[in-house]
Amino acid sequence: MIRANKFLLRPTVRQAQSLREMLADHRSLYNGALRERRGAWRHSSKTSVTYGGQSAQLKEIRAFDPERQGRWSFSSQQATLRRLDKAFAAFFRRVKSGENPGYPRFKGVGHFDTAIFPRDGDGCRWDSTPNDPQTRVRLQGVGHVRVHQHRPVKGRVKTIAVKREGSRWYVILCCDQVPTEPLPATGAAVGIDMGVTHFLTTSTGEHIVNPRFLQAAAESLAEAQRNLATFPKRTKRRTKKHRAAARKVAKIHAKVRRQRLDHSHKAALALVRSHDTIAHEKLNIAGMTKKPAPKPDPVRPSVFLSNQRAAKAGLNRSILDAGWGVFLAILANKAESAGRAVIAVDPRNTSRICPFCGHVPKENRVTQANFQCTACGHSANADHVGALNVLDRAGLVLCEAA
Repeated sequence: MIRANKFLLRPTVRQAQSLREMLADHRSLYNGALRERRGAWRHSSKTSVTYGGQSAQLKEIRAFDPERQGRWSFSSQQATLRRLDKAFAAFFRRVKSGENPGYPRFKGVGHFDTAIFPRDGDGCRWDSTPNDPQTRVRLQGVGHVRVHQHRPVKGRVKTIAVKREGSRWYVILCCDQVPTEPLPATGAAVGIDMGVTHFLTTSTGEHIVNPRFLQAAAESLAEAQRNLATFPKRTKRRTKKHRAAARKVAKIHAKVRRQRLDHSHKAALALVRSHDTIAHEKLNIAGMTKKPAPKPDPVRPSVFLSNQRAAKAGLNRSILDAGWGVFLAILANKAESAGRAVIAVDPRNTSRICPFCGHVPKENRVTQANFQCTACGHSANADHVGALNVLDRAGLVLCEAA
């Protein structure tokens, strides 16, 4: 298996300054390469610049600017150029498929927060001081940076990335050949229904509370954003108070993100430990959180009818705050490590089908929370009914696979 480990870095003041300079120089390289590609295409010759041509220029760039570009790892600079190449590849793919293409943008200050080292030992070294009880990672141009390693690293370290999140620094290790750790069989299977009122409901009738972390932090976040809005959006140099206001907003968002991640890990681990098979709906979260299309008035031109945009925005915010996508990705990873099976089933009508008689009219869903079959009269919680139907469909999927 391939797994990633994320650890907090504890750099010294001088090392933190070097890390900031490293990201700034990588950002400058990215923007310069983007400017070259854009200028070449705008020229009358319509020249196409590729990753290979830009990578071949690195040697000259490093020799011309040894104080900045020459300080850092050659391989990490190549990874930055590959990042730009992937952005262009995705842009052309979206153009071909007719999607909104989104041309690659220049990275401003604070919008380039990751430097990647493609191979352990090439410009970086994990556990660079093995005789020291304190784990460190060596980064070219920065030094041996102390790592808060809260768990052992399993497998072989392949890729190392350094990431800035607000005022914190993290190291991310991508490891392959990670051994599985199968848990003892329980013989139990469960279906889960994701929701907003409850984070999830199991086919056994258990409800897991939706913590609504963003809603809990809404008041303090709104105050911090109002304070930030008093400063100009576009300025060449931020004042000390402006930077402090931006850090406050980023700090609140980072805390909400960590809380949501911690809750998802704990909920997924509880399911994996208790069940051999876990079934869930195959949700299209991007489509579910899409803005409603405008409704033009057929009688009056240039006038639009109400499309419940405010209500849909509130629902979208609740769905994104619940973090379904993060949870399902964590659940799949933990299940793979533990030797469990996770099955994604078709979500259509799971909350409308009666689990007893199979009747499927839309009138079965009385309210958002209540289900009552119009044929047999069975009544239950709508989320519980959805979880039962998800489990039934998972059984059909297993039978077809067999």
